[in-house]
This record gives sequence, structure tokens and C-alpha cells, in this order.
Amino acid sequence: MADLRNYQSRAQTGEMIDQGLRSYMLKVYNLMGIGLVITGLAAYFAFSLAVSDGQLTAFGAAIYTSPLKWVVIFAPLALVFFLSFRINSMSVSAAQTTFAVYAALVGLSLSSIFLIYTGQSVVQTFFVTAASFGALSLYGYSTKRDLSAMGSFLIMGLFGLIIASVVNIFLQSGAMAFAISAIGVLIFAGLTAYDTQRIKEMYYAADDATMAGRKAIMGALTLYLDFINLFMFLLQFMGNRK
Repeated sequence: MADLRNYQSRAQTGEMIDQGLRSYMLKVYNLMGIGLVITGLAAYFAFSLAVSDGQLTAFGAAIYTSPLKWVVIFAPLALVFFLSFRINSMSVSAAQTTFAVYAALVGLSLSSIFLIYTGQSVVQTFFVTAASFGALSLYGYSTKRDLSAMGSFLIMGLFGLIIASVVNIFLQSGAMAFAISAIGVLIFAGLTAYDTQRIKEMYYAADDATMAGRKAIMGALTLYLDFINLFMFLLQFMGNRK
């Protein structure tokens, strides 16, 4: 009888952990999804204000051609570093608000893609990215294989990709740009699976609501960045230029 009670107790504990993990991962995906919606809306409305009858408005000239464009480009980077370094001292509500503001700034920065690519190709690439991301994230969540070694390799590759991208700003090589795009797709495809597994492993049933909320926000931010980068690299392949 004692063995039976121990078995039932372990089974109930395992079930509680599974339910907690599902709730935690659902929150991660929901926050990520909200971030993507904010980004999409911000990009659409910013472009609508920036272009009228095929011409740049005063607002468009300010954010796309004036020195203010550098603020638009680098503001999201500054905010993501702020959130990453301050997350442990922020309340959950403050961290969520910061993430939402960051997503809006990314949308403002990405609105310029509508000047380069047709709206239809942007939408098509988004759905291809969503389908690919979903499959890769599901693999990372469900696989029993340890992806940590692959993750370390991909992170080193990401640093190399950043250096190559900076170098190509000065070289302006089409062949190098194509190679960077292809490698970028592979790197962020792999990081999607790796990051999903890592976020899953961050779950701890004994965390309080604040700690669990902070982890969910950082997990959402990580997957959000994977999605955005995968989308941008795929767009360079699939996007039809105007």
C-alpha cells in the first residue's frame, strides 16, 4: 500500500509539472505573438504615415532619410539590451510594457521594407516564416535530443554572420549578401529549435509568479528575435522588389 501511495504521489507531482510547463510555454508563445502583432501594426501604420501617393511625407523623410533614421534603427537595440540587463530588477508588468514598446520600435524600424518589397511578398514571406518557425519550435520542444552542442555552434556562427554583414556594408558584394542570407536562414532555423528547448528547460515548478513571469518574457523575447531574423533573411530570398 505504501508503494502504491508513493507511485500515486509521484504521478500527481508529474502531472502538476506537466500542466505548469504547458501553462508556462503557452504564456511564452502568447507574449511572443502579441509582440509580433504590435510589430506588424506599428510597421503598417508607420509606412501609411510615411508615404502618400507614392511620395515620402515629412514624417517619412524624417524616419527614412534624415539623421533621425539612425535613432529609429538603433533604438530597438538599446531597449533590448536594457530589458535583458534589467529584467531581474523589474516587475512583470514593467517588463511586459518594455517588451511591447520594444516590439513597436522594431515595427517602426522595419516599416522601410514596404519601400523595397511588394506588400504581397511581405505577407507571403510572413506566412512561410510562421509555418517554418512553428515546425522548428515544435521540434525543439518535443525532441529528446540535447541541442546544447548545436546551440553553441550556432551562436558562434551568429557572431561570424554579424561580422560578415558589417564587412559587406563596405564591400557591397551581391554574392556575399546572398551567402549571408542563406547562412542566416540556417542559423536562425537552428536557433529556433535550440532556444525553444532551452526555454523549456528553464521552467522550474517551484518558481513564484514573478520569477515565472520574468522567464516567460525573456523566453518570448528570444523567440521573437528568432522569428524576426528568420523572416528578414527569408524575405531577401522570397521578396519581390518594387
